[in-house]
Formats: sequence, structure tokens, C-alpha cells
Amino acid sequence: MAPAVGVGHRPLGMAASRLELNLVRLLCRCEAMAAEKRDPDEWRLEKYVGALEDMLQALKAQSSKPTSEVINEYSRKVEFLKGMLQAEKLTSSSEKALANQFLAPGRVPTTAKERVPATKTVHLQSRARYAGEMRSELLGKNISGEPELDVRKRMVSEPRPVDEKQSAAELDLVLQRHQDLQEKLAEEMLGLARSLKTNTLAAQTVIKKDNQTLSHSLKMADQNLEKLKTESERLEQHTQKSVNWLLWAMLIIVCFIFVSMILFIRIMPKLK
Repeated sequence: MAPAVGVGHRPLGMAASRLELNLVRLLCRCEAMAAEKRDPDEWRLEKYVGALEDMLQALKAQSSKPTSEVINEYSRKVEFLKGMLQAEKLTSSSEKALANQFLAPGRVPTTAKERVPATKTVHLQSRARYAGEMRSELLGKNISGEPELDVRKRMVSEPRPVDEKQSAAELDLVLQRHQDLQEKLAEEMLGLARSLKTNTLAAQTVIKKDNQTLSHSLKMADQNLEKLKTESERLEQHTQKSVNWLLWAMLIIVCFIFVSMILFIRIMPKLK
């Protein structure tokens, strides 16, 4: 059966490109390989995931690329496969389990015959496998199930029920430590959240006061500007009024001098 291109998000009447078809086929192949049990020296899946990244970048650069939801789903699945390969390279089972928890599998099946996304199935299988490995390590066994040297010594020196009880106690102690650590981290995160909330409220109060001060300053500046305009108009009117009075006074003085000169000439006798 051909893959359901666009994982259910492609609009009707919109055909898939050849590059997208190849990407979906290779993605289905990678999901199938990830679900199978592989040898530690298996290298093909890593090469296939690298090819998926190149094809995804080329698909994003195409002019007739699919919708953003389809691109995001492809990217989500490719990043999941890449993160799963990186988690498998870790040495400790606890580190693998922790890295596996942060992986985000695909939300939509890749092919039409899938009811549950293949990446989600792979995620659940890897989580169960890493949990089993952690339990085996905590019980004093390696991945292949062979007893370690110190466990052999305890088995020789002590009865088996005591050894099982001690292993169970050690497992409970480790789990309790992990739980205490998680509670401590949760308390620290809660304290940081409270501190951030307090700082945010304080900053909000300061900003509100600054806004009020700025508004008052703007209002005072507008009032001062209005007063300045009023005083300027009054000064201009006063200046114009003073100039008019001075002009009339000078005209009156000139006229008075002119009339006085004429009268002086008429009254005084002429020189012989």
C-alpha cells in the first residue's frame, strides 16, 4: 500500500511531489527499522536519518512545498529518530531513559494502514527497554543478564533470599533518591517561579508609577505651553499698543514744532 502522503494534513486536489514521496517512503523504512531489534554495529539507520534531513531541507526549499503542518510533522518525526539514535549511543541506562523522556514522537500516522504513529510505538518500546536495562543494572546484572563479580561473591557468601531482599532495598533506595531529587528540583522551580512573579509584579508597579509621573509631566507641559502662548499674545498686544502711542506722540510734537516755527517767523520782525 502506498504511503499516505502528507500524513492526513494535505488538502484535497493537491498532489505530492516526487521528493515528498521519496521522503515518506524513506521515513516509513526508518520507522520500521527503529521498531526492530538492531545490532550495535548497525549503521544504515543513521545514514538513512541523515538522508531524511537532507531531503527535508530540500523539500522546505521547494516552491510547491506542502503545508506548514505537514512540514512540522515531518520535522518532528525526523528529530525523534535523530534523538533516538543519540540516546542509544549513551553508556548508562539511566541516561538513555532520561534522554528518551525528552523525545517527542509523531502525532499522526505516516501511512494509511497505521492506527497509532510508528514513532509513538517506537518511543514506548524504547522506554520499556531502557526501564528493563535500568532494573537489570540496579539488580546487579548487565544487559545480557549475566551476574556481575560482586553479585557472585554475595551469592556464594549469603543465601539467595537475602540477596534478593538487599537488591530490592537498593532499588527502593535508588528510586527514593530519584524521587527526592525530583521533589527538590520541583521546589526549586516553584521558588524560581515565585521569585519571577514577585519581580514581575514589582516591575509592573514601578512601570505604572513611571507612567503616571510621565502623564503628569506631559499634562503640566501642556498647561505651561498654553500659559506661554497666552502671555506671548498679551506681550505682543502690549508691544503693538506702546508703538502706536509713541508714534502719535511724535507726530503731535512735530506738528507743534512746525506751528511754533511759523508763528515765530510771523511775529518776529524781519532783519534789515
